[in-house]
Amino acid sequence: MRTSWSPLTILGGLFVLAFIIIYPVLISIYVFLPLFIGLFGWTLLQGIVNNKPLKIGAALIYFLNLEVNLSLPLTMTIFAALLYYLTLYDFVMILKKCRVCVAILSVVLIDLYYLGILMLYDALMDTGSIVINKLLWYSLLSDIVLAVM
Repeated sequence: MRTSWSPLTILGGLFVLAFIIIYPVLISIYVFLPLFIGLFGWTLLQGIVNNKPLKIGAALIYFLNLEVNLSLPLTMTIFAALLYYLTLYDFVMILKKCRVCVAILSVVLIDLYYLGILMLYDALMDTGSIVINKLLWYSLLSDIVLAVM
């Protein structure tokens, strides 16, 4: 099967690539921007489940770029998404007729997994990687809104 690439498809791909590369840099400058950990975790899982290597690659590049730019523990976001996939994803898929419900619940649970793992890391290593405040809730809400879209 031959795939034809339209200019609109190429332009959309370039926009997504620019977003994945530039947005984590902007987060390190403007701290009020949401992190989108849950959204890209959901993208990673959808890439794994549906065998879409471009989605997997985009999510992995975003996660690694985010962690490097924010000086977060490396690969912890990937670990949180995969841990959710191994533990609760099958239970959430009971709601598969309601795709929006699955997406919202998955995004929230990936964010909570990441927050829990990060808090455990901070306790074990006696560091302070993240501050829990209103910006964190704003980031979670932004993740949920984009998961609905």
